[in-house]
Amino acid sequence: MAFEFAEMTKLMHFLLYLLSLSTLMASGDSFMAVKNGGAESKEIIPVGVILELNSTVGSVSRRYISIAISDFYQKNAHYRTRISLYLRDSKNDVVVAASAATTLIQKEKVRAIIGPERSEDARFIIELGERAEVPIVSFSSTSPSLSPSKTPFFIRAAQSDSSQVKAITAIIKLFGWQEIVLIYEDTTYGNGFVPYITDALQDIYVRVPNRSVIYPSFNDYEILQELLRLMSMQTRVFLVHMTARLSSKLFSNAKMAGMMTEGYVWITTAGLSTLMDPMGSNSLHSRHGVLGVRPILPSSKQLEDFMKRLKVNDLNLFALWAYDTVFALAMAAEKTYENDVKTSAKSSLFYQTILNTKLKGLSGEFNLVHGELEAPGFEIYNVIDGKEINIGNWTENEGIWHYTKENKTMQGLEWTIWPGGSKDKPKGWVYPIIGTKMRIGVPMKYGFTEFVKVENDSHTGKIKPTGLAIDIFTAVLEKLPFALPHEFEAYHGYYDDLLKKIQLQEFDAVVGDTTITANRSLFVDFTFPYTESGVSMVVALKHDEKNNIWVFLKPLSLGLWLITGFAFIFTGLVIWILEHHINTEFRGPPHQQIGFMFWFSFSTLVFAHRERVVNNLTRFVLVIWLFAVLILTQSYTANLASMLTVQRMKPMFLDVEEIKRNGYLVGYQGVSYVKDLLINELKFDESKLRPYSTAEEYHQALSNWSRDGSGVAAIFDDIPCLKVFLAHYCSKYTMVGPTYKNGGLGFAFPIGSPLVSYVSRAILNVTEDKDIMRDVESKYFSDQGNCTDRSIPLSSESLSVYSFGGIFILTGATSLLSVLIYLGKFLYSRWRDSSASTHSYESSVWFRVVEMVKNFNKKDDPSLFILHQNASRVHPVTIAHHQNNTEEEATTRSGGHEVLASSVTSNQV
Repeated sequence: MAFEFAEMTKLMHFLLYLLSLSTLMASGDSFMAVKNGGAESKEIIPVGVILELNSTVGSVSRRYISIAISDFYQKNAHYRTRISLYLRDSKNDVVVAASAATTLIQKEKVRAIIGPERSEDARFIIELGERAEVPIVSFSSTSPSLSPSKTPFFIRAAQSDSSQVKAITAIIKLFGWQEIVLIYEDTTYGNGFVPYITDALQDIYVRVPNRSVIYPSFNDYEILQELLRLMSMQTRVFLVHMTARLSSKLFSNAKMAGMMTEGYVWITTAGLSTLMDPMGSNSLHSRHGVLGVRPILPSSKQLEDFMKRLKVNDLNLFALWAYDTVFALAMAAEKTYENDVKTSAKSSLFYQTILNTKLKGLSGEFNLVHGELEAPGFEIYNVIDGKEINIGNWTENEGIWHYTKENKTMQGLEWTIWPGGSKDKPKGWVYPIIGTKMRIGVPMKYGFTEFVKVENDSHTGKIKPTGLAIDIFTAVLEKLPFALPHEFEAYHGYYDDLLKKIQLQEFDAVVGDTTITANRSLFVDFTFPYTESGVSMVVALKHDEKNNIWVFLKPLSLGLWLITGFAFIFTGLVIWILEHHINTEFRGPPHQQIGFMFWFSFSTLVFAHRERVVNNLTRFVLVIWLFAVLILTQSYTANLASMLTVQRMKPMFLDVEEIKRNGYLVGYQGVSYVKDLLINELKFDESKLRPYSTAEEYHQALSNWSRDGSGVAAIFDDIPCLKVFLAHYCSKYTMVGPTYKNGGLGFAFPIGSPLVSYVSRAILNVTEDKDIMRDVESKYFSDQGNCTDRSIPLSSESLSVYSFGGIFILTGATSLLSVLIYLGKFLYSRWRDSSASTHSYESSVWFRVVEMVKNFNKKDDPSLFILHQNASRVHPVTIAHHQNNTEEEATTRSGGHEVLASSVTSNQV
């Protein structure tokens, strides 16, 4: 029926257009002109006026136009021109309006036409004016489909409806609504607004899931049926754009249907404000809680005086624009026709002069930009108790703001009263929808039931899903600020097909272990993930029977081996320097001393040295060195043990490329998206893929693997599922290779569903609650604790020099310091003694050096470097005195130990 009506309307418009053209070519005199004023000495400029005299706007505008003529020429009596008005009534009929325009142009030879009132009428009259080069100046045709910039000789002395879309979207964005239903009338006025508002809503990511077209011919029953249809949908935010006459029916029926109650949001465009159409006041009581916008009307002394003169309290902005339009035409006529211009050029000049005319009128600044009035801003009003209460303002530069008693604030509309008298912001949508429940799809599968398990309830006959995903969804519902009646429906098949059921409107949501991927997000909206995920690979472990005969060298790196060996040699040399001059055990032939030096140093590796030391500096060096040796040996032992363990247990394969290169079979969970990942991203041949369903099938396939083609070499799946699998078989398999990240596991809803944001916030509240997550996870994954370490280390690195740099520095510094102290004492004592025994200065230096070198290799008195203690390992020394300054050695024994002492010269004694 709607389609047939629209086609008939188009046909009528076409026939009307042909009729208007034919009438324009012929003369006719069907209406009597109403001439207003004039004088014989003045040049008369005929101007037509087309109004709907029976409408509220038409009758008020007629009065204001008449007053404007009188006011203008009373102030400008000296003007040489006078405009004479020819009034015609359109009678709310497109044909009558077009015929009136034709008559005015053809018979009355008008130079311009003010009007028409309706955009529907203006669409045809503009065509006539363009052909006759007669400016059509409309103060009330606000439809954006009528474009002055694209249509010559059309001037809109009003603000376009498209100028208010930014103010409306600012309100919607402020309150955070995500879906809007457009309700508009099927006229040029209504249809022309829709493309602009939908584009503006799209810019702020607000969807328009439904549109409701109200035909002007609809009766109350038809409007009520359309409203009931809107009630069956979830969106509760309605934007109404229609004339006041039709809106009074709409809101009265909406109140009757219970749609003016709490939870609903109604926003009206500027045309429904009483400032634009006083008829809208008739429906104000049925519009309690409605938000609306209207142009800002600047206050001025000129406007106040006008209201006092007319004794009116309520103004009509269309009538004020009509008043200012008359002033602009009269000014333009004076500028155009007072000059001697050819008649053929006067029409175009008159049109251009009107466009350039500027004045300060009753409605504010009259300034045409691209052929229409600029909109300085909009007031935001709230209908409360039958009155339009201003609660804020919007301007393009400042956005939404309002004045308080203290100052101007940029905050939101805090004092809004919503339908039903509520002060709480409606969320903009609701469930259930006319008593129905939300249909939630649940995947039915046979494996990994820890996440989702579907069983039939014998009492109710319905399915009863359980599992981690279901428990988290139940916890999420408890966190929502509203009830969400629902019922579960099982689905057996691929997960992608299950999600597409949402797009087909067979399900309202999907709850389960559904992985969030980019491809799936093209046809559903996902919530935040309730658990992290990713795809990885599980392979079998094998025992490595091959023994590496050089494995004992691997715990330490080559550099560490070399530094350690150098440290042993250096430490042995330091101990020899400190001991051989006073300790008999460190003396002997050169080759014996070198061997003994290496033996003593390396024997400390296993703490097997038994040689006594008599120098306190040596003991100090040994303490630090033995500490370093202890750290080295313990670290070596631990790393070797780790390497031997790794050598015994290692995975069959380390990466994906090895499996692909050898052409081995791999497995995956049959209903998941992993197959697409293996083919499209990892480039596996589809013939090498095998689907499985349960953890037991995974185990059987991996354990049966052999190089001849039976079984599978690896299993690919989401990490949560692999963890469940490894919880039962951790000693036989391990997870290796890289992790291929995805979005995690989440719940799915239709694209643009307002539920997504609410459920996502609830998921965050649940996952951040450690008690809830611990209870849920322990309920289904308690046996995972039996395998404390399901990941096997793949390698153990050799220890490097950097790991022991500190201990080597400490040892080296200690040894070097001890040697310097010892050599310092030795040189000091020998140099002093040689100085006392020589008399020639020239030969004393060489003699002293030779003597110190000889003495350094001799055995000295240990009493010079050690302390005598009873029951000590430092034994008493017998010193023999000889008269001939000869050196001899005597052997004494004390406590079963032999000490070799050397005699000194008599003069030394």
